[in-house]
Parts: sequence; C-alpha cells; structure tokens
Amino acid sequence: MDIGINEQDRQEIAHGLSRLLADTYTLYLKTHNFHWNVTGPMFNTLHLMFETQYNELALAVDAVAERIRALGHHAPGSYADYAKLTAIQEAAGAPPKAEEMIRQLVDGHETVCRTARSIFAVVERASDEPSADLLTQRLQVHEKTAWMLRSLLEK
Repeated sequence: MDIGINEQDRQEIAHGLSRLLADTYTLYLKTHNFHWNVTGPMFNTLHLMFETQYNELALAVDAVAERIRALGHHAPGSYADYAKLTAIQEAAGAPPKAEEMIRQLVDGHETVCRTARSIFAVVERASDEPSADLLTQRLQVHEKTAWMLRSLLEK
C-alpha cells in the first residue's frame, strides 16, 4: 500500500481512529438507550432530540470505520473491542433521570472531542488531510451537540 503515508503513521492514525470509533459507538448506544427510556416533563423534547443525535452518530461510526479501512487497517467491530478502547462509561442498570441523562451525554460528547483532538498531531505530521477533515467534521458536530445539551441544564 502506497498512499503517501508510511505504515507506522497509518497504524498510529488507525489506532487513534479506532478509539474515536469506540467512543462514538458507545455514545451512540448510550444515546439510543436514553431515547428509549427517557421520562418526565421534557419527554417529547428529549425523545426527539436523542433520536436525531443517535441517527447522526450511526452515520458517523460508518465514516470513521471506513477511514480506518482506507488506511489499510481493520476497524474494530465488537462490544469487547469497544469496551477496551472507549473512554466513555456505559449506562448500565436502571436508566437515570432525564437531567442526569443530559449530563452524561454532555460528558460523552466532550470525551469524543478530546479523543478526536488527541489524534491531530500524528494526522498533521503525516499530512493525512482526509483524516484531518473527518476529525474536524466530528469536532464540529460534537461541540455543537454538547453546547445544545448543556443549554438544557441551565437554570
């Protein structure tokens, strides 16, 4: 494979993107869970908002996984792999109250932002513009979503 990025950089980028994929998939699952289980006075607003968010995340996991494949590496695709790679804690057990759901999703989106930013150094060093573009797009979505969710918590 000769796309102008050496194997070591491709491997390091693919590993970083695998962490991003795991975070994104875990956040997708958490958001979908909260969509199903939200209750209370903000039910309709949150139910619809969470649906929009998990649909966007479902498309994002495909884009990240396909970039990993374009770099010549295998994309992780199991819960076991994601559990090892993600920095986001799963929402296990009984669902939290709506306000706590929002807090957890803010934290999840901010975690994805930190993971994406952590990959930029190697991406820039390798002149991997497609990965840089993907990371920039993901950052825009996650920063905006975190802001919107945070706004719901303001008194």
